[in-house]
Formats: sequence, C-alpha cells, structure tokens
Amino acid sequence: MFFSVLSFGIIIFAINKAIDYYSFITIEKQMMEKADLSELSFREVLAQHRSSSGEPQTKEIVRLALEKLKASGKEVRIYDSSKQLLGLAVDGIIINDGKPHIFEKNIEKALSGSYAYTVTDDHLLYFATPIQNQFYENAYVYEFVEDISYFYAIMDQIRYVLFAGAGGFIVLITLASLWIARNTTKPIKVLLGAAQSFSRQEFKRVHLNRKDELGMLADGLDSMGQQLHNYIQYQKQFVSNVSHELKTPLAAIRGFSQYLYEGENEDEELQKIYGHLLQESDRLTRLINELLLLSRFDKAGSNELEVEKTEINALIQQVARNMEAKAKDKEIRITVKHVEGDRVDERLTKVYASVNPMLMSHAIANLLDNAIKYSGSHSQIDVEMEHMSSEVVVKISDQGIGIAGDELERVQERFYQAKNANTANGSGLGLSICKEIVERFNGYIDIESELGQGTTVTVVLPRA
Repeated sequence: MFFSVLSFGIIIFAINKAIDYYSFITIEKQMMEKADLSELSFREVLAQHRSSSGEPQTKEIVRLALEKLKASGKEVRIYDSSKQLLGLAVDGIIINDGKPHIFEKNIEKALSGSYAYTVTDDHLLYFATPIQNQFYENAYVYEFVEDISYFYAIMDQIRYVLFAGAGGFIVLITLASLWIARNTTKPIKVLLGAAQSFSRQEFKRVHLNRKDELGMLADGLDSMGQQLHNYIQYQKQFVSNVSHELKTPLAAIRGFSQYLYEGENEDEELQKIYGHLLQESDRLTRLINELLLLSRFDKAGSNELEVEKTEINALIQQVARNMEAKAKDKEIRITVKHVEGDRVDERLTKVYASVNPMLMSHAIANLLDNAIKYSGSHSQIDVEMEHMSSEVVVKISDQGIGIAGDELERVQERFYQAKNANTANGSGLGLSICKEIVERFNGYIDIESELGQGTTVTVVLPRA
C-alpha cells in the first residue's frame, strides 16, 4: 500500500509539473505575439518621425510611442541602447520622473536581439523586446509588465484538485480506486491535453460535463483558448491586410528607385544610395510575398490546394538549375546526386509524391537559398534523394555556419532567426514557409546542424 501511495504521489507531481510547463508556454507565446504587435506600432512611430538627416528624434519618438503603447501593459518602459530608461507609463499614465526597479539582464538580452522576460515573486512578468532602427541596429528596448496572477490561480486550482484526489485515494484505496481513476484522472488528462494543444496553437473546445472545480477549470481553459485563438486570427488578418496594402506603394517605390539608379551616371555616391534603396525595396517585396503566402496557408484548407502526382527527382533538378546562378555568385557548387538504378524499373529512376509542384518547388528553392546565404565561398551544397518504400526523402546539406543545438527546435517558427543569422539578410519566414508547405502534403522537415560544421535539412513526403 505504501508503494501504491508513493507511486500515485509521483504521478500527481509529474502531471502538476507538466501542466505548469505547458500552460506557461502558452503564456510565453501570448506575450511574444503581444510584443510583436507592440514592436510593429513602435516601428511605425520610428518610421514616421525621423529628422531630415535621417537620425531619429529620440524624445519625440519616445513620447509618441508611449502615447500609443501606454495601455498595452500594467507598466510600459522604453530604454535606449545604453540601457537608460527613456520613458515610463504606469496603468496607462505617463510618468516623467519614475524610478522603477530595472532588470538589467532583461535589457541586455533584448539588446542582443532576443526576447527576454523575468517573473517576480508577486507574479509580475517583465517582458522585453528589441526595437531596430533603419540601420537594423537594436536601438531601443520596449518592455511591458503583465500581472499573471490568474495563471498561478489556475495552477492552484489544479493542485487543489490533485491533492484532494490523492487524499481520497489513500482513504478509499480499495473501494474507490476505479471511481477516482474515472472521475479525476480522465478529466485531468483532458485538461493536460488541452494545455498541450494550446501550446501548439491548436485551440480545440474544452468541455467537461461537470459542475465541480474541474468543470470550472475546463470552462476557464476553453474561454482562454477561444480568446487566444481570436487574438492569433486577428494578428494573422492584420498581417495579411497590411501586406496587401503595402504592395502597391512598395511597387511604386521600387519603380522610382530603379529609375533613379539607372539614371544617375555622374555622382557615384548618390548611385550607391539609390542602389541600396533598390535593394531594400526588393527585400521588402520578398518579405511581403512571404507574408501573403503564409496568410494564404492560414486561410486555405488542405483541399483548396491543387495537388498532383509529381516526379520529385525532376523537380529537384529543375530547382537546382534555377539556383545555380545565385550559387555561382558566391562560387558555391550545387551537386545533385541523381537517383540511379535499372532504367527498366521506373520505381528506381522516378519517384512520385502527391504535391503542388509550384509550392514544393518554392519550398526546395527556399532551402537551397538558405544554404547559399549561410555558406561561405568555395563551398559545396549536396542535394540527395534516398530510396524508401513508402516515403520520399530529400536531403540538402551545406558547409555553412550551422545552427546552435538549443535553437534547432525554434528555427522553423515564424520570424525566428538564429543568433548567428545576421551574416545574411533574412526575414525569419523561409523555414516556417517550407514547414507549412511540406506539412500540407502530410510530410515533415527534420534539421541536423552543428555550429561551424554546416546544416542538413531533410524533407520527408509520403510516396505516391
């Protein structure tokens, strides 16, 4: 009996920790999404209020940013690149001479280009995010404070239910074990599954036909899930709308930039400026196209994408030929290892998968483009397709800068960029787009990498 009680206690402890972990991941993602929206608002202010010399008007920017963002948290703070507090708002009111407690490690980490947050003993979350200037330097840090007491209150409710169940198990171990397993363990698993789904942004309805604390908790999780779902959908719709609205003026800017660049033959310095403007216009155009593609995935169901039986070996070779010119600019060699075998047996020479050829070509091109961007000159990129009975396996290996082990799980997230990715201009959307495309065709992407040793990206698709 002692060992049964001990085992049950260990299980309760593990479930409790898992709920804490996955629920906090949900809050962390929510804070990141809120920070992204606030950063977008801050950058709008930054773009609209630069002096004629191109230098930002710091005081005016801080004032306008606080006016726009002061209600986004219990406290809102703005720091400069030297970790000096430039502005403070508390409960929606701007404070001019405030001296709040500052978590310097948060600010330092944000200035290095990453999100940073600290949770205090009184359940206040201090979340800092970097703000870049027009030179893509981390010139400011935006920090907001959120009261997450509600999260700990929910966790306390779960703990209460768990401990009550454990006590009942000890008293009624012989008579009520089946009842406890059916009425306590199963609902907890449902709630745990809901928390795990929320952490993956899969917001399914949570309902328990109960009127006790578990039922109340399920209703609370269900309400939280719906709010998070609506919030994320609003964010995606906002990005889609902004991207559509930017296409026309950006096309005009690019056209004028091209005209100025080609028409300037006297002043080399001015021509360089026009060339830089043209290059940035192209980069913004690619970013907007990628955002619109993601928006299409968010809105479209799998049955809305045109799918056909496609010969993957030919598709890969065509994409590799299209990317050769870009690779040659960096003196990089792309080697495609052809599928070899008896020509009589088509299964050894032709491998098919049910995909959208245009989207799959885009995904492979994105992966090759990443390999080129993050590889040095005089290196080699290998593209290989392996024989599998039920799957199509495509491997793209480079000799580039690699990815740190602790970042491998996050590089496929939208807008996430590895710490060493500043060696090339990127939007942080390439891998996430590839992931969306491959998963739409029931496949998956696996990444193996080591800093300084290169990266191997494996695309696995069901064989048609």
